[in-house]
Amino acid sequence: MENPNFMKKEFVSVWVRDPQVHKEDFWQKYVTYEICLHTNSMCFRKKTSCVRRRYSEFVWLRQKLQNNALLIELPKLPPGNPFFNLNSDFQITQRMQGLQQFLEVVLQTPLLLSDSRLHLFLQSQLSIAKMDACAQGQTHYTVAQAIQRRVAYTRFPVEEQHQEDSKTCCDSDCESTTSSDLGNSLGRATPVEDDSSYNESFSHEFQVTTPEAELCSSLSSSPSNQ
Repeated sequence: MENPNFMKKEFVSVWVRDPQVHKEDFWQKYVTYEICLHTNSMCFRKKTSCVRRRYSEFVWLRQKLQNNALLIELPKLPPGNPFFNLNSDFQITQRMQGLQQFLEVVLQTPLLLSDSRLHLFLQSQLSIAKMDACAQGQTHYTVAQAIQRRVAYTRFPVEEQHQEDSKTCCDSDCESTTSSDLGNSLGRATPVEDDSSYNESFSHEFQVTTPEAELCSSLSSSPSNQ
């Protein structure tokens, strides 16, 4: 009888949800979106994770992926809009759905899964500058350590729950604590941790031992993988 574990198909599911407006100063505001990942792929050290990213970080990610995969035509992001209205549920939801569609295509492209910047973007809280530095081996912590340090949520939207309980509403921009029509809310996100303190030891490292993981060598112990 065939082992059912060998028959299980790999999947990578991603949700972009729960937009929240942040105030930089009296004049400047921006929106962050929660990115939740659920996978059984050996390409990912963490099988579930949630982080928050803003639109400008998606723009950075696309440019980096394009630079490293010149022969691949990457999907487009929703267009930038200088008149983007933070008080418009419709505009925020449209952008959020476009960001999810972008990630869905990227995560179905095997070559892109070997880019360490993609993994840092999805499963760490590093800033753009520190993601770049870490991917180039210019930090005292590795890509794997940056991802391992990120504390996972205790609650996570399972695919079946997402399909059954998805909603079609988006809370007001300034008070948004629930999800959009792309999934159930996890509540207000935990504050972004200071990513400057990576001096703690990492006693446990996830060991990839299957041949399927060869494509994902960017997450090995070497910090200079791209």
